[in-house]
Amino acid sequence: MSSDLEDRVWQHKYKVDPSSFTAKYNCNKLVWYAETDEVWVALEEEKRIKAGSRAKKIEMIEEMNPDWKDLAEGWFED
Repeated sequence: MSSDLEDRVWQHKYKVDPSSFTAKYNCNKLVWYAETDEVWVALEEEKRIKAGSRAKKIEMIEEMNPDWKDLAEGWFED
């Protein structure tokens, strides 16, 4: 969850925290996201997603982004 998706994606892409999961496994593509103005809704959704199976997470991604494209492509030009 983040109140600033662009900043959070930038942190992952540029490995701001070298000990993070995303840095360790080079996970830096945004393949799914959801938006809400309600913090509690976001927290509950995050808990629900984390508790789900990998298969459910893949299904959720492929519903929104069947080709697994980086949805943040072009956000940051070097």
